[in-house]
Amino acid sequence: MHKIFSPIRRLHFYAAFFITPLLLTLSLTGIGYLFYTNVENNIYQDEFFSDSHTKGHQSLDDAIQEIRDVYKGYEIQKISIMDEPYNNRVTIGDEDGESRYIFLDEHNQRVANQNAKFTYSNVLRETHSSLMVGGSFVNYLVELAACWTIFMIISGVYLTFKSNVLKKTKKKTSFLFNRRIHAIIGLIIAIPIFIIVLTGLPWSAFMGKQINQFAEEHPKLGYSALKATPPESEDNELPWATRNKEKPSSKKDPHADHHGATSSVIGAEGQQSLESIISQAENAKVKKPFSIVYPADDKGVFTVSKSSNTGVTGLDVAPKEETTAYFDQYSGKRLGQVDYEDYGIVGKWFSFGIPLHEGHLFGTANKIINLIVCLTFIAGIIFGFLTWMKRKNASSFSAPQLKGSIPYGLIAFLIVLGIIMPLFGASLIVVGIVEYFIWKKQKKISQK
Repeated sequence: MHKIFSPIRRLHFYAAFFITPLLLTLSLTGIGYLFYTNVENNIYQDEFFSDSHTKGHQSLDDAIQEIRDVYKGYEIQKISIMDEPYNNRVTIGDEDGESRYIFLDEHNQRVANQNAKFTYSNVLRETHSSLMVGGSFVNYLVELAACWTIFMIISGVYLTFKSNVLKKTKKKTSFLFNRRIHAIIGLIIAIPIFIIVLTGLPWSAFMGKQINQFAEEHPKLGYSALKATPPESEDNELPWATRNKEKPSSKKDPHADHHGATSSVIGAEGQQSLESIISQAENAKVKKPFSIVYPADDKGVFTVSKSSNTGVTGLDVAPKEETTAYFDQYSGKRLGQVDYEDYGIVGKWFSFGIPLHEGHLFGTANKIINLIVCLTFIAGIIFGFLTWMKRKNASSFSAPQLKGSIPYGLIAFLIVLGIIMPLFGASLIVVGIVEYFIWKKQKKISQK
């Protein structure tokens, strides 16, 4: 077993050294996102809670038409019907991917609007998931950091017990002190950090797609496909487990005029009003808050949903309250409904896991626990850095030396991890190639 110690220690060091900047960024933005509802309730009081200065009441459908007239070039993406005291919110978007939130008071009059890209929650979410840069490469980089964090957790626990670092010694040095604190912190937060990372991976660019594919191929486990990344389509606020589910089709009167397919069909001849759809939803026991998505074409349906992971202040619900209902756009008849009880084990797991990761599964206590875990994790990183600085020689990188060959047991373990986490496996191949050239160089030097 001691043969394994040296290569694992070296890999643990490399992982910690190269992904520390990302881990600090993810931890700090994660802390900021934990309290986004508290922050937004205070900084967006006018948007969320105030009334307009326009007198009189209008229907929600008239409000939607007014928004379409005022914001030319924008399509209605969704309507969030909020519970008191929040104002309802209409999300609109244009062809360039720009989105805005339009807030309506109790009389369906416009109160304010926001550029969705620059709201507190969206800035923190975008920074946390893609460093505000976006693109596949950055998304893969963030996922890679998460994968190596899982390896660091496993290898750190192994190294702690194999090195006897927890045993007290008469020798007192700052190096031993820092190493001991680093190890103790690692043991304390190993399981919480593992859970936080694991519940965040479904949003990732590569593994998320694998989860998505698994759910599609095993419907009894996932019930429906799990979406890999927060989609930019009209289904953004659907519950996780029904975002890719094939929707029923509306039956249109063959004598009605044909309307071409657009990103959303609004006000088509014979189409139900929003008030009617809201009433039908309430009859189907879908209580506020919920979101409504217009039909995508003349055969599409109204989609009404409640989700535990919307990312919208005031719109999240408890996982067991999740539901997605489909209504015929012409008759208003409910064509189907998917509740939490209909999910498979994968869908149920992520319905709980995502709000747990985001810190709102069980209220303020969840936020505080996640905050403590993140702060402790940052402290562990700091003590790990101090340990390296105390051991580091001024003229060298001072990475742990690789002694002897790598045991087959460790190779098998890394292969298994690499299969489970493909990006981790690919990065291990790169590490192996680099290590080979380092070994060749050192061998040449020793032979001189």
